[in-house]
Formats: sequence, structure tokens, C-alpha cells
Amino acid sequence: MKNLHLNLIVGLLALTRSAVLADNVLIKGGTVVNVEGELIADVLIIDGIINAVHKGVETPSGTTVIDAKGKYVVPGGIDPHTHLSFPFMGQVSHETFLSGQTAALAGGTTMHLDFALPVDGDLEAGIKRHDQKAELAVMDYSYHVPITEWTEKVSSQMASMVKKGINSFKFFMAYKGALMVGDELLLDGLQRCKELGALAMVHGENGDAIAMAQKATFDAGITGPEGHIISRPAYLEGEATGRAIKLARLTKTPLYVVHVMSKDAAEEIVKGRATGQKVWGEVVAGAIGLTDEKCWDPDFKIAAAHVISPPLRNKEHQMALRRALAGGHLHLVATDHCGWSSTQKAVGRHDFRILPNGIHGIEERLHVMWETLVNTGLITPSDFVRLSSTEAAKIFNLYPQKGLIAPGSDADIAIIDPAKEHVLSAKTHHSALDTSVYEGMKIKGKVVTTISQGKVVWNNGKISVEPGSGRFIRRQPFAPHIYQGIKEQEARWIAEEFPYGPVPVKRQGDRTHEREEL
Repeated sequence: MKNLHLNLIVGLLALTRSAVLADNVLIKGGTVVNVEGELIADVLIIDGIINAVHKGVETPSGTTVIDAKGKYVVPGGIDPHTHLSFPFMGQVSHETFLSGQTAALAGGTTMHLDFALPVDGDLEAGIKRHDQKAELAVMDYSYHVPITEWTEKVSSQMASMVKKGINSFKFFMAYKGALMVGDELLLDGLQRCKELGALAMVHGENGDAIAMAQKATFDAGITGPEGHIISRPAYLEGEATGRAIKLARLTKTPLYVVHVMSKDAAEEIVKGRATGQKVWGEVVAGAIGLTDEKCWDPDFKIAAAHVISPPLRNKEHQMALRRALAGGHLHLVATDHCGWSSTQKAVGRHDFRILPNGIHGIEERLHVMWETLVNTGLITPSDFVRLSSTEAAKIFNLYPQKGLIAPGSDADIAIIDPAKEHVLSAKTHHSALDTSVYEGMKIKGKVVTTISQGKVVWNNGKISVEPGSGRFIRRQPFAPHIYQGIKEQEARWIAEEFPYGPVPVKRQGDRTHEREEL
């Protein structure tokens, strides 16, 4: 469907629950893929939950049967990084929960984690505003909360967020004068995240240096989208990423680096993990499927569509990121989906510094991953499941409810036909956007069926969603995947780095710190 807008989607796709395919579904004869491996099996779904996974499952009466022979049956994708209806740079991103989630389902993604920006520093107000935007949600979702200032109120509200089921907070090291935080605030935030058992997330770019480079670039007469690339070099991404990792090391806090776009940042993550740090690196689909070349396109509409921060990089960085994902040095693939229309992007026609940052990808992510990583032989289908779903489920404490095809897990499933060829285009995507940064990209391998909450919502090119059926999924703190071993590391780090004896050192003549009796 072409450029589905909110009212059009509501009118065409709003269905009663009875109109969606039956709650009981049997997927027959597909190759079921989990991180541990593959097996040919049937998958029975009853009341939104996976009931059985084995050969020869009996078909209960009234069950919808899907023939998956010759296809891969994988856990529904989890996109851990999206910005739907996101207020930024004086505008609100064009992609809504309804249009964005509809696009996601058509691409095999069944859950995403969206950023709920505070309102004037108030975290609770930000959640209330985002809940209103999510009223027409059509699939499962959860939130991250950015921290843009530091007060006792913010610290207290972080605890309230955790009680509401939000276990991740983001810190921007870029966007000076807007979202950027300094090292002192970042240290306070890291410490607070560790106390709460939450995951600290960072956007790693040196905001001060970028502000200087932007001015110099603009003053040199470079005002178009290419100026965005020129003023945000990879080494500034690497510097900030390395600095964040070192500050996290000081506070002994697990760290998640969002949208790693350069080999510079990837190398910092590898170095951090080599010291035993709990650090994860997220790559976005655009970084492995696109390069920065289009920002030099003479058509402003095309060039502006490719502006994102950190920016797209050249082929050398692209291949380095693909190899890092294949080798396990980077850990999952998201999108940073922030959809701006070409009209919104036009605000920056003569000044790249005010051009809204963001590209789309919530529908294209799994296809881009399959084409660039699986079809090239860099990863296996099991690796694909880890990078597209399971690792996110574990990091954000959703596993095994999500990210797994097994009895008891949520029935969120995508079926991929590895032989089906298609071409990505704005003419066929389900996003509300009028452009596609993936225009003309040829893909072999297509999501032909998506099951969300146990219902068939995408099948053979037809979408069936129910506005308002989306669910906010609570996530508990202290996810074992990221916090297991933290206390033990903290207890032994001094002895390991300074193996000279116990501390504090007892010396002759030292006074004790015990309070003397009066």
C-alpha cells in the first residue's frame, strides 16, 4: 500500500477482533529457528501463546492452518530503537504509532521500544504524553526514557519509571543546547541506573566538538546535507563512545551504546569488553544497508532523506559493522526509525544544522539484514534470530516471553520465504513517509506472514490490524543478561588492578575512624 496516512489506515484497516484470523493457529512444516539452532516442526498457537513445537501436531477444530514448508519460522522481530511521533528540532516526526507499527508488522517486527521524551525535564509528563500517542497502537511496545537534566525530582522519577515497567534510560552526548548532557550528569545517571537495576544507554558523539565543526562547515559555505556528514566525523563518535565506556567502567554500570555507525565506535566497544566490561553495541539497519553517498545527491529531497545522527558512513565503515555483527563484537540490529516527511525535511534546505535528523526502517529492517548478512554468508539464520530479536529480548528483560519460539512464549512470529524476491520502495511500503532511503534495493527473502499476539496480521501481502489492540509490555529491572556478575566484579576490581594487599592499608600511628566517646 502506498504512503498510508493516519486517517486512511483507520478507515481501511480498523477491524473488530472477530474479523482478524482465529486465535488458534497452526504453522505446519516450517523450519523453526531459534538461537540454539533449527528444526523442521509444527507450531501450535492457542490464545496468543505458543502451545507446542514439534512434528505432527494435531490440528484442533477451528484452527487456522498455515503451510510453512520451505520457509523459515522465526521469532517476531524486536526493534529496540524507534522514535514515533517524536518531538524534536521544533517539529514532531511524521510517523505515528498506527502507521509505524502497521509498517513494522508488514516487515515481521512484532514489538518495539520507543523513546518517551520528558516534558521540560518531567519524566512523568513525558510518559503521559507518549501514552496518548500510543492509544491507536496495534502491537506490543515499551518505552525508554531519555534523561536530559539532573535534579532530585528526576532521580526520584527514574525510580517511578522502573516501577512502571521501564528499565532503560538514555543519555545524549550530542545535540548541544538541546538534549546533550555533560560528563557530570552522565556519571550521576550511570550511578542511578546501577542502583535501580536499569540499563544506561548512550548516544555517543562529542556534542561540543560537533557544534564547532558545524559552524566552521556552514561558514565555509557548505550548507546542504553533505555538511551534516562533514561536520560529524567518525572519530568524534569514537571519542564519545570511548569516554562513555570509561565512565561506565568507573561506576561499574552496564552500558548500551545506541546506533553504532562507525568502526571507530565499534573498536571502543571491543576494547571495553576486552577488560570485562558489560557493554553492548547496537547497529541500525541503515548502517549496514546504506552509505553516506546519497547525501551528495543533487536532488535535495533525496539527500535530506538520508540525514541521521550519527551520520551514515562510507563503504569501509559499512563493511566493518557487518563483520563486527557477524563476529559477535556488536550485538543486535535496530533502526532508529524517526520518520520525517520531505516537507518537514525541507526546513533545512539552506542550513543542514536545522534539518530534522532521522531515517526510517521499521518495516525494512529484517529484509535489509537478510540481504546483507544472511544472503552474503556472513551469518546463519540462527544468528539472524539473535541479532533481530533474541538479544534485544534478553538485554531488555523480555526473554523468554519474547525472542523465542517455544511453549509458553508469546505467539509473535514471522515467516520468511527465502526464495521470494522483491524490491523496497516508497510505492509499496506501509510507512506514512513519501520517500524511502531504501528505494530500489533488491532483496531475496521476504516476510510473507506475521503473527502478533497470536493473530495473523500480515499474510500474502494483506495487512489486518486493529487500532487500540497494542499492549504496553512491562520490563523488570536487573535483567540477568546484563546484571549477572556485576556485584562480583565490583567486589574484586581493586584486588585485581592493584594486587599489593588489602585496603585500606594499616599503618603504624594511623588513627581509627571510630567515634570517640565523650
